[in-house]
Amino acid sequence: MPVDTARALAAAPRTTEISWTPEDVQLYHLGIGAGVPATDPRELRYTLESRLHVLPSFATVAGGGAPGVIAALSMPGVDVNLASVLHGAQSLRVHRPLPVRAAATRTDRITAVHDKGKAAVLVLRSDAADADGPLWTAEAQVYVRGEGGWGGDRGPSAAAPEERGAPDRTVERPVREDQALLYRLTGDLNPLHADPGFARRAGFDRPVLHGLCTYGMTLKAVVDTLLDGDVSRVRTWTARFAGVAYPGETLRIRMWRGDATVRVAVGAVERGDAPVLAGATVGFAQG
Repeated sequence: MPVDTARALAAAPRTTEISWTPEDVQLYHLGIGAGVPATDPRELRYTLESRLHVLPSFATVAGGGAPGVIAALSMPGVDVNLASVLHGAQSLRVHRPLPVRAAATRTDRITAVHDKGKAAVLVLRSDAADADGPLWTAEAQVYVRGEGGWGGDRGPSAAAPEERGAPDRTVERPVREDQALLYRLTGDLNPLHADPGFARRAGFDRPVLHGLCTYGMTLKAVVDTLLDGDVSRVRTWTARFAGVAYPGETLRIRMWRGDATVRVAVGAVERGDAPVLAGATVGFAQG
């Protein structure tokens, strides 16, 4: 079959030299909707080089090039059609605040291949470090439709308990009509997010927003709303992509705060709060 589990798991890690500049960080922040209002001091932390702080989810695009969901498809033992691929979940652990400029080494490897019956799930782990030590560890779960059913391990369940009670905070964030086109400039050129014909072949009415764009927008909302805008307090950020968001929609982001975690649910307002992110949790340090 196109996913050769034994070969994928036995492959040597792939090491890539990456680097980024303040301009790359600013582009990412603009791609996830920062800068509105443009003169707001809270937004200038994301957009003005003289006071720039790096939102930890920048790690998902740092260094440019193919994102994890695409990188997994070029690993040994994987030969699948891009139109059959969905990004299922993403997790991130930051070991220290990300610098605004850096040269680093990223090591990628497939750590698991799960058999979900109608799909295979590839788990791609990425570790990055610079001269001062580890920066982050990320894990992407990539669903490949039509590649399951070989009798392999199903892996952990993706189900997450539903939140009970009213959220502590709820905010809404608009998705601009051109947001997917802007976010593509960070490196994810998958035509699913720009080409209507490709999107239809993949089963969608029109191009969808990048899951990692929603992932970044949501983390920014949590940081700005519950963590006093302090990006350095974020320790972990995990979310499952339960559905898609479309450019032009509005995200409703509900947050339940605990002692060291914020649980988050995201829905699309115009489609009756249709789930977009689920099982989402931000781990944070006390301020």
